[in-house]
Parts: sequence; structure tokens; C-alpha cells
Amino acid sequence: MELNLDKQYCFYCSSPLYQLKEGNVKCSQCKKKYSPTRVNQIKRVIKAFCDDDNALLTSKSLGLSYVTVLKYYQKFRYLSAEYCEEHYHLHRTQESQYEEYLYIEKSKRNDKAAIFDSHNFLTFQYGNNVYTLLMPSLGMFKQQFLEDNLEDIYHKEFSKFMRTSKIIKISEHDNAITRFWHYFENFITMFKGVSREHFPYYLKEAEFKFNTPLHERSKILERLYFHPNGSDI
Repeated sequence: MELNLDKQYCFYCSSPLYQLKEGNVKCSQCKKKYSPTRVNQIKRVIKAFCDDDNALLTSKSLGLSYVTVLKYYQKFRYLSAEYCEEHYHLHRTQESQYEEYLYIEKSKRNDKAAIFDSHNFLTFQYGNNVYTLLMPSLGMFKQQFLEDNLEDIYHKEFSKFMRTSKIIKISEHDNAITRFWHYFENFITMFKGVSREHFPYYLKEAEFKFNTPLHERSKILERLYFHPNGSDI
């Protein structure tokens, strides 16, 4: 279903529009040129992203190429990360607590060597929201551990991970940090593996969605996408 964009007034500044060829329009005030059809298309992709529809499903339902939807989704993840950073810095003076978390893909959790493939991040709580900070990879120490035969340190680090996982499963503390960890575990399993390069953006996507009610997500991302300088929609 096509979203209702007023073809008489500008989507960006609400000023009168000029009708151009091939269905495009131009604003009499801000001078922006755009296609209402394309704006509708992007808004529908944003909604699908916010609803947790994967890129393949969205490409099929909207009749777009899979590569096109992937590019949009990656852009939305960048915007989500920027929004999380800005939102946290506005509230960082609040009293908060934090905990460290090690994430390892479920398929690797029986392999002790997988500790070096883990993603280590801090989770800060401020109010009912969380902020995540990705830490350096343990992979940088892997070769040194193996070459120096540091078995005791290796097992200590792995045991630390196992204790952390156990705490998540049995903890009776209901706070934003532990709720986010549970949310993140469910969220990340929707994807068939995430590269280390892109993991930070998936982490921030999870943070954005955890902190933001479903009915507000699309509005925020539309503002960030169409109005990067902060002007109102």
C-alpha cells in the first residue's frame, strides 16, 4: 500500500511544489527535486527494517533487488549507530551502571579456541536504555597465546566467558542490561553469521531497536535519512 505523500506540498519543508516531467516534483522554497514514488519506496523499506523483516523478504515483497535492499539496510544501520551515539551523549551525565559481555556464535561455543573469535562489549544502562561499547578483539592475542603456550591464561579467559553465559541464563536480576543481552542473543540469530567488520553496526541496530518502541522507529529513521541536518519532516 502506497504511503500518502501530498503532491502539492514539499515533503521536506511543506512549501508548494512544481510538477516536473515523469512524475517528479520540485519545491518552490527549498528547491529540492525528488520522486514521490521513490520517497514512498524508501519509507516502505524503512518500515520493513524497523519491523525486523530480513533483506531477502523485503526485496521480494517490495519488488526490489536484494542488493538494493542490502544497501538501504546498511545505511539504516549507520544512521542507527549515529543516533545511539548522540542519544547517549545527551544522557551520559545520568547515574549508570555497566557490565562486560562476551558474545560467541552458538555453533562455536563448544570450541574453546572460539574465545578468540568472540565479540567483547560493554553494556551501560542509563534509565531504561542501554549503550554499547565494543572492545578490542581477543583475536589479536591468539598467536601469542599459542606460541607462548599460555594454557592457564587461555583457560582462565574461556572460563570467564562460561561464567558470563551462566549468569545470563540464571540471573534473577531484571534490569535493562540483562534484558538487552537476552534481546541481542535473539536478535543476532536472525542473521546467518555476521562478519567482524559489520558486527559493530548490527550491535548498534540491536541497541537502537531495544531502546526505541516499534511505533517510533520508522519516524526516527525517516528523519535521519531524509533530513540529515536535523530539519523537521
